[in-house]
Amino acid sequence: MAYFPFFVELSGKKGLIVGGGTVALRKAEKLLPYGPELTLAAPRLLPGLEALPGLTLLRCPFGPELLEGMYFVIAATGDPELNHHIAALCGARGILVNVVDDREHCSFLFPALVQDGPLSVGISTGGASPTAAVWVKERVAAALPENFGALLDWLESVRPAARAALPDQSGHGPAFARLFSACLELGRPLETEEWTALLAEFGRKNSLSTQTVDKV
Repeated sequence: MAYFPFFVELSGKKGLIVGGGTVALRKAEKLLPYGPELTLAAPRLLPGLEALPGLTLLRCPFGPELLEGMYFVIAATGDPELNHHIAALCGARGILVNVVDDREHCSFLFPALVQDGPLSVGISTGGASPTAAVWVKERVAAALPENFGALLDWLESVRPAARAALPDQSGHGPAFARLFSACLELGRPLETEEWTALLAEFGRKNSLSTQTVDKV
């Protein structure tokens, strides 16, 4: 059965990575942009880990006390027996756990990730083929317009003013869709006079359409 793709707020959540190698580094790099309070514990650490801002490093072996208060854990030690032990402890405590390269001991999976500003696209094959997930990821990334994340940031910034300009809530969805289409057509965010004029025109057309329906 396929895994359901929940999107979870990680900002401020406590997470633990056990392991100090290349895989642990990749997981930390993926997670940190989403704002968790991330700790990594291992007796030996790759130099690259020390360069990651926002990552708390503990040069120590794993102990159960490290799980205290954790929202999620990633077992990436390279020692299958230790990883399984960590997974069992997390399961008993109700902590989400990902065991690298061991789907059977995971309660969540890492997707192949496409990120651009507020856009996050997660791709998973349920562990069947990471290569296939990367293939899909590359094609999704290639299909996105340039500066797509910046367009999303702009759309979010004007959303309150756009809602206020259109008292009829039933028109909000189509109006926002029109703003989005205009951004794609121009390849950039709209200037203030452009989007206000577009909404004014949309409001007039919507009003005329409503009057016509009322008359009928």
